[in-house]
Amino acid sequence: MWGQEKKEVEEVGEVTESTGAASEKLPDGKEDISAFVGKGVEFKGTISYKGTVRIDGYLDGEIHTDGVLLVGEEAVIQAKITAGIIVCKGKITGDVVAKERVKLRAPAVINGSVKAPMLSMEDGVLFNGGLEMTQGIREGARESAVHQIGVVGTSTVKRINA
Repeated sequence: MWGQEKKEVEEVGEVTESTGAASEKLPDGKEDISAFVGKGVEFKGTISYKGTVRIDGYLDGEIHTDGVLLVGEEAVIQAKITAGIIVCKGKITGDVVAKERVKLRAPAVINGSVKAPMLSMEDGVLFNGGLEMTQGIREGARESAVHQIGVVGTSTVKRINA
């Protein structure tokens, strides 16, 4: 439709070439992409949404969601991004914060900081910036595994002065 190369999302964050329309297979089998910024489209401003948005064009501004952001191979984004899940094959310049995970797929280029509890990166990805691995949704599971190291207490060694 509209002369665009069509993509199919096999699972959240897995983008492959296909003859199907842009779609996302959610755990319940429903397909749901809230919006699509196509190749050749320029957008300046703030996008706030629920669900899934795929960007293949140019975006300058901010993106806010608890949902999924899919960044296509032709996309160029200069923005502050806050999302639940981010899957990128394009170029992002700016700070990226994900509540669940960030998946960088070749030939993605990231210039800026990334903050997320999980990060996966394929060979061929160019990442220039800082990385902060937060605990995010796994916070409760990790707290039980934390132990103090180097605690100073009463010593069992006795000193003898000669």
